[in-house]
Order: sequence, then C-alpha cells, then structure tokens
Amino acid sequence: MAINREKSGIRRPVQFTCLGFDFVPTYVKGERGKYQLVVSKKGWEKLKQKLKTITRKTTPMSFDERIEKLNEVQRGWVNAFRMASIQNKLNELDGWVRNRLRYCVWHHWKKPERKRKNLIRLGIDQDHAYAWSRSQMGGWAIAQSPILGTTITVERLKKRGYVPLLELYTQIKPVKWDGKLSLGYS
Repeated sequence: MAINREKSGIRRPVQFTCLGFDFVPTYVKGERGKYQLVVSKKGWEKLKQKLKTITRKTTPMSFDERIEKLNEVQRGWVNAFRMASIQNKLNELDGWVRNRLRYCVWHHWKKPERKRKNLIRLGIDQDHAYAWSRSQMGGWAIAQSPILGTTITVERLKKRGYVPLLELYTQIKPVKWDGKLSLGYS
C-alpha cells in the first residue's frame, strides 16, 4: 500500500485538516496547547455551493420543495459538523440564505403589479408598494432591502418550514462539548 506524502507526516494541529475539520488555538489566557475544532475552509465552501444551488432563483422547484431540500442539506451538514465551534459563521450564513430565499420569492412574483399586490398583502402601504414594485434596483438588492426584510421575515419563513442553521445547531450539538481539544502541546 502506498503512503500519501501530502497527507502523512508530523505537524502541529494548526497545519492539519482531518475529515473537513481544522484546529485553531483557543486564545484564552493561561491555556497553552489547547485547540478548538472548526470547520475547514473547504467544508464551508462546499456547504455554501450546495445552498447556492438550491436557492438559485432559476432552479425549477416550488418554494416548499426548495425549503424541504434546504432543510435536508442543512440538517445533514450541521449533524456532520456539530462537534465544531461554528455559531458565528452559521449566523452569518443564515442571513445570506434568507436573502437568497427572499430573492427567489421576488423573482417568482415576476410582474410589477403582482409584486405590488403581494407587498400590500404583506402589510406595506399602497404608495411604498407601488414604488418598490417598479423599482429599477436589481432583485438581489431588493432582497437585501428593508422592504423584503420587514415583510418576508424569519417568522414567516419558519411558518413555511424553514429552519435556520443556528437553530438546527443548537438543537443538535452535544450538550457537554465546548469545542476545545487539549492535545498536550506546549
């Protein structure tokens, strides 16, 4: 059996990636030689690419199918990396996914008149609904704007079945695990 020279060797934990995990120092005063388990850069990129494919506005699927597929992928990924310390990055990624979902909704509404009627249905007054429905801004800019952020809220997305990544992580992560690892290096 041949040995892979790139993967084999003796090295410090910060120079080592194993099964999609990296190690970073804890940076706590008085804690030398302690490392924290995090997801590798490649692991984050693969997740983001999968989420991007599912939430692409031109992917032919209904909103409910999109949410179902999104939840399936998110649950699997969070389950695989639940031992890592990833709360901050998950929170950041959640916002991005919600904006992509808003963009899908905006794109699905297509015509300005339909956009106006749906904005009114979501609680926007007539004048603002008219102005936003005929805006020259691109769909991605509108998805990030206050108009969709205040109408297509996290609560509304949750009612449709969306489960935020951070919420999944807090449900799945081990209770006693703090994400720190002591490897005896000093």
